[in-house]
Amino acid sequence: MKDVTQLAEGWSLRHEEALLPAQVPGCVHTDLLAAHLIPDPFIGLNETDVAWVGRRPWTYLTDLSEQSAHERTDLVFDGLDTAAEIALAGEVLGKTRNMHRGYRFDVTGRTGALEIRFASAYDEASAVRSLTGERPNVYPEPFQYIRKMAANFGWDWGPTVVTAGMWRPVRLEHWSTARIARVRPLVTVDEDGTGRVEIHLRVQRTEQGEGKGLIARASLAGAQAEVSFDGDETVLRLTVAEPDLWWPRGYGEQPRYDLDLTLLDEAGTLDTWQRRIGFRTIELDRSADEHGTGFTLAVNGVRIFARGVNWIPDDVLPSRVTPEDYRARLTAAAEANIDLVRVWGGGIYEDDAFYDTCDELGLMVWQDFLFACSAYPEEQPLRGEIEAEARDNVVRLMPHPSLVLWNGNNENLWGFRDWEWEPALAGDSWGEGYYLGLLPRVVAELDPTRPYAAGSPWSGSWDHHPNDPEHGTYHSWDVWNRLDYTEYRADVPRFVAEFGWQAPPAMATLRRALPGEELAPDSPGMLHHQKAEGGNAKLNRGVAHHFGLPEGDFDRWHYLTQVVQARAVAAGIEHWRSHWPVCAGTVFWQLNDCWPVSSWAAIDGDGRKKPLYHEVRRVYADRLLTLAPEADGLTLAVINQSAEEWRTAVTLRRLEADGAVVREDVLDVVAGPRSVVRLPVPPELAPAERSPKEFLVADADGLRAVHFPVTDKEFAYPQPQFDIRLEPVHGQEPGERGEKDKVDVVVTAHTLVRDLLLQADRLAPGASADCGLRTLLPGEEVRIRVSGWPPADTDADTDARTADSSTDSSTAGTDAVRAALFSVDPV
Repeated sequence: MKDVTQLAEGWSLRHEEALLPAQVPGCVHTDLLAAHLIPDPFIGLNETDVAWVGRRPWTYLTDLSEQSAHERTDLVFDGLDTAAEIALAGEVLGKTRNMHRGYRFDVTGRTGALEIRFASAYDEASAVRSLTGERPNVYPEPFQYIRKMAANFGWDWGPTVVTAGMWRPVRLEHWSTARIARVRPLVTVDEDGTGRVEIHLRVQRTEQGEGKGLIARASLAGAQAEVSFDGDETVLRLTVAEPDLWWPRGYGEQPRYDLDLTLLDEAGTLDTWQRRIGFRTIELDRSADEHGTGFTLAVNGVRIFARGVNWIPDDVLPSRVTPEDYRARLTAAAEANIDLVRVWGGGIYEDDAFYDTCDELGLMVWQDFLFACSAYPEEQPLRGEIEAEARDNVVRLMPHPSLVLWNGNNENLWGFRDWEWEPALAGDSWGEGYYLGLLPRVVAELDPTRPYAAGSPWSGSWDHHPNDPEHGTYHSWDVWNRLDYTEYRADVPRFVAEFGWQAPPAMATLRRALPGEELAPDSPGMLHHQKAEGGNAKLNRGVAHHFGLPEGDFDRWHYLTQVVQARAVAAGIEHWRSHWPVCAGTVFWQLNDCWPVSSWAAIDGDGRKKPLYHEVRRVYADRLLTLAPEADGLTLAVINQSAEEWRTAVTLRRLEADGAVVREDVLDVVAGPRSVVRLPVPPELAPAERSPKEFLVADADGLRAVHFPVTDKEFAYPQPQFDIRLEPVHGQEPGERGEKDKVDVVVTAHTLVRDLLLQADRLAPGASADCGLRTLLPGEEVRIRVSGWPPADTDADTDARTADSSTDSSTAGTDAVRAALFSVDPV
């Protein structure tokens, strides 16, 4: 039986004349941070102070002394970042130049000093560029010449922190006769519900094991298969009668089955392999229709509007991301009603823990191959590395039922057409051969059970513009870059794979990242932690469309940018969801951040949820009401993505700014499963056109939509007035004490209160609230549960206190809450 020794201890990093303790997995930056030799690049302006780290070579050292009675010993690296030379006892074992692959070296019977010598990524990129020639790029960094996480070189939401090191585990594998080298389980479901698994097995043999008879046994859900073979490859087939199907969240359960594979000879077990698989079918409907060319995912025959989000690396130092980090972030995604996560092409093929969690939570995974926003040379040495990388990762990830789509690249087909690459290239290769040739061939050969798309955006062929909203996938960035978010309603793309709006991170995140700084939109730290070109100007433009731009009031500016971000993404999703099935999905940019930064993320770099997160949870819910102005009048859309019919009474109220009802009516609506009902709002219920004093509210089954016919700065808002009451969270049983770190903040409105927001992190850095923006009518109340903040005057055994928000007579707790509460004020 194969023996494995993890090489996580005993490593050193050579720095100047010293040897520093090193952690594996890890990287140079984490080791230098642990030794207090560099400042945290996430704090203040430190990013520039550590730039030197990525521009010099580094060497890791340890001693190999372990002996084994096995015939073969391999030194195995799951991830080397990036250009490395591996030497044992002074002899070079090999060289690597790809962060996204694993490597294996024969060290049988050998001991001595092991050195991993990493070249500067800049030097490696320069060497490759000298071979391939220049290629255009959207950023002034050479990431297209090296198979490394592109985002290490900076992005419009990320710092330039160029890493090196053993970023995934290192081990010794001792084995005899043969080992399992590769397993490809092709999982399919017949029309009659029969599940089939075709296991393609490849082995590696020792010299003594050549030609020996081997046995492979597989088992799954009571089914078994066994084959004898004397070559290097074989196929085992398993059949499971009517297995329970894996479904995306919201469509069913996520059952998985243990697939076990054992390799034996006459003496016993040589090696084992085990994964959890799921049975489901996945199709991508790209057929033409009267609206253009579709892009609709169907799982187990059910067509799905994908409620998606884009995922970037969760840390610019990816070796620090733990399984617990993945679970926290992906659980938050599932709780926000997200059902698809797109792994973006400028990052990494994530750890198995990421895909395991998606399998469990029912989150479909759209996996980009790792190409983003650049022309990529197709010559050697890159072409061979890219094919090997694709083969490694297709095989590694294909057992996961959550994986539903392989995608060739991010924005490169679009870039070739629109970003002036074509004349600059003058006929040189730029990646088209990868996206339309190499990668679909690899997927078809290794994983024919899943669809492949050449890129995002991509219209399906050069017959249409790559970013044509009527054909295939579409990226909507003109709105953020140039327009008001209401322009999302101007078209109905077939599938919106990217769109988004920026906002700063939470206030506690800013205070941690920019200690001692007097915060202002243009203060030094704020500008440094804003990586988008013209980002602050675009934030201000977005605010100014709807509000008076606050001058000299950072707290107000911070709140309004959060409001606009949440409203913008909601406006797009509401509009596009209301046009299902013409539009078959939205994948907003982005779920997470890799450091503290002003960005498009719903969860900031410290893990705090922005108001956008809570708004996404609302607009991605199975059931949703929307009110939208369209060319022929105001439209009510009743959206039902659940499997059950939705019969509801929608109450429409035309109201004045003071809350007085001008007109009220009830519409009985029946929305079938997975359907949308679009109804014109009766003219007598629609607010007068451009009225600054009237608005419309739609309510049904606890859901609400609002429509204001003018911008906020034009509307006659009353001065918001509301009461604040703090209530302890009591235990479940009589006499049981409450949860000491939780309190309910109950806000009762006396006027219209638009987009009320409690920024809980202003109460305490670890505090969080369970909801985001809420609009209250006079007499309504909202209960906001705050965790991580035990106010001194609120206890499970005390009475709740009450304070009028317009007075100064309050307890310390309500004073603190009042300071953390924001809403839209009259201009």
